[in-house]
Order: sequence, then C-alpha cells, then structure tokens
Amino acid sequence: MSDVVLIERHDAVAVITLNRPEALNSMTGELLDALCAAGQEIAADTSVRAVIITGNGRAFCAGGDVKGMAASNDGPGGRPSGGLTSNADRLRQREEISRLLYEMPKPTIAAVSGHAVGAGLSVAFSADLRIVSENAKFGTAFARVGFSGDFGGSWLLQRLVGPSKAKELYFSGEILDAHRAEALGLVTKVVPHESLMEAAMAQARQLAAGPTLAFARMKENFAFGATNTFADTLTQEAKNMTLSSSTEDHKNAAKAFVEKRDPVFVGR
Repeated sequence: MSDVVLIERHDAVAVITLNRPEALNSMTGELLDALCAAGQEIAADTSVRAVIITGNGRAFCAGGDVKGMAASNDGPGGRPSGGLTSNADRLRQREEISRLLYEMPKPTIAAVSGHAVGAGLSVAFSADLRIVSENAKFGTAFARVGFSGDFGGSWLLQRLVGPSKAKELYFSGEILDAHRAEALGLVTKVVPHESLMEAAMAQARQLAAGPTLAFARMKENFAFGATNTFADTLTQEAKNMTLSSSTEDHKNAAKAFVEKRDPVFVGR
C-alpha cells in the first residue's frame, strides 16, 4: 500500500486516511489508485465491521490536484490525456472508492476535519454518515476550474438536498461552513475540532458492535430504493427481512429482548 493512503485497524474498526497533508490531500493518480485498493481491501475484510475515512492534516480532501493538472496538462486524478474513451474509463475505475463506501456491507463514516471540496466532497457524501469538525468546509468547486463533476456527487447531493438546491451548489461553487452544511442535512453531526476522531471512533465502535448483517441489508435496501419503485422496494425489504430473521444475531437479540438484557451481536 502506498504511503499516500494509510490503513489502521482498531479491533473491528478500520480507519482509511488520505495522507498528502502538504497538498490538503488533493487527489493524484497515485492517491486514487491507493484509495481504491484500500477500499477494496477493507470491503472484503470480514473482520472489519465499521469504517472511518478521513484526511491527515488540515483538510479531508481538496479535490483533484489542480496545480499538478495545470503543470502537466493532465486531467482529473492526474491521468494523462489519451483519448476520451480511455480517459473516461480510467477515471471511472478510480471512482470506485465512492461506490465502495456507499455499497460495502458495513457502515462507513467520513470524519471531516477541514475542507472537503470537489471530488473530496463527493467521497465524503459516499459514506453513510459524516461526523465533522466545527472547522469543516464544504463546496462542489467543480465550476471554478471548468469541470462538470465526478465521484458520484451529482447523484448523492440531489438525494440529500433535492435537485434544485444541488444544482445551485454545483453552479455556484459556494463554500459552506459546518453549521450551514448541518442545517442543509449534509452532515450527521458537528463536533469540536479537537474531538473529531474521538467522536468518529466512538460512533464507529458502536456500529461495529451492532448487527453487521442487518446493517448490510439496510444499506442494500436504501441503495435499491434510490432507483426503484416503492412496490419493488417493498419486495426487496421483504426478502432482506426474511434473510435477517435466519441470522444468529437476530435469534440471540430476540432472546435477549425476552430476557430483558442487552444483545451481543457477532456478525453472523
């Protein structure tokens, strides 16, 4: 694993850290490749039951490395220019981190300490929850450099704030502070800056101790419901509810409920 992305494991919690603090964790091709590899590794690791993604230093992620692009005439992600189809395919491969955070069968948390802009904003939105420092800043930023946007931000943002507000935020590139973002429903919780990782870890540990298979099916239901009819979603929920009823976690939790004690979930 490249040192521009770090992985730490704390019992059942994995922490993925973007590690280019001198460049506000802006995205180069090297970072994006390492980030996708980290996401794939953690998604497949059944010992990990909750995930935090964060950035080292003053920012979560300042988006694409625009200075690098300008100096080398590269496109998004530091990729060389080489034809529309091949470039789009390469970028799409690197966008997998957004899909992984959104779809992996375990809860994901973005811990945002400073700026999350452009593609960095999209990655933060891909997580299930966003716990942010009072110093956090959010913005689409794409219009400022003549980009249309990537990493799933247009799909995610309109589901958080509605299509009209999402378009306004894309067109304007407005930078939102943490409390404004919270008021719009973009973040889960705002905490004091010095308490960010403590709060994110506390939330992750709580989720890691929960019913992992049920959480996975909850995420599957939400993803399915985002693009399917209500009737089809009812069918999907019925299928997953039936599957959930056969798990060891459900059976143990039902027994604990009857015995008036807290359940212990083992992820099976």
